Amino acid sequence: MADQALYRLDGKVAAVAGAGSGIGEAVALGAARLGARVCCFDVDETRARAVAERAGPGAEAAALDIRDGAAVEAAFDALRQRAGRLDVAVCTPAINVRKPILAYTEEDFERVMALNVRGSFNVLRAAGRIMTAAGRGSIVLLSSIRSQVVEPGQSVYAATKAAIVQLVRTAAAEFAPVRVNAVAPGVVDTPLTAPIKANPSWYEAYAAKSILKRWASPDEIAAPTLFLVSEAASYVTGTVLFVDGGWTAIDGRFQPPGM
Repeated sequence: MADQALYRLDGKVAAVAGAGSGIGEAVALGAARLGARVCCFDVDETRARAVAERAGPGAEAAALDIRDGAAVEAAFDALRQRAGRLDVAVCTPAINVRKPILAYTEEDFERVMALNVRGSFNVLRAAGRIMTAAGRGSIVLLSSIRSQVVEPGQSVYAATKAAIVQLVRTAAAEFAPVRVNAVAPGVVDTPLTAPIKANPSWYEAYAAKSILKRWASPDEIAAPTLFLVSEAASYVTGTVLFVDGGWTAIDGRFQPPGM
């Protein structure tokens, strides 16, 4: 059995963007439980501070809009100066405007691209500069099953999640020995998916689509994310880890007769 110490984050400094809710919150709390000194970044500073308080002594929080590249650079540099290092960076924020392509406006397009792609890129670049200079570290960005499979109304969101995959692969090639990976969730019970959960038929349809026939909790996405940033994943880089209950492994729900 692998040494359990490999999964620990003792002595590590972790920056979690989007830590105020959902998957980011679960990642921040999980990293703290594993021994990391966590900085909870979120556009909503009140929520970030509430999560930091739950994370325990040593955790901190700050307001950060990841769409602002200069602000991200400054925040990450300040964290490195305070803590003396930066070992882990995880970026989780995303939005989705569900509309057919022909109904999409330029404003809709820019809004989704600005957060999902530019925001993720800003975190990737800021963390990468610090980590490559130090010669160590691990970065995880959040992709999605929508990088592979789509449905009507998901065009721009899906495009952003596919873009994140290629950003991760390129950064892994450029940043080594710093490791860069992506986690691609299926349907997760978070504020982003609240409109779906509010519609019982839609909610159940999504649950039925996966092999496990249910939605994921944020903790179930946080655990694989924390594996990727730990030393247990020391030879994993440039990859996409699908955490989707088997959604992308099957191509339908019909069961042939006799099966």
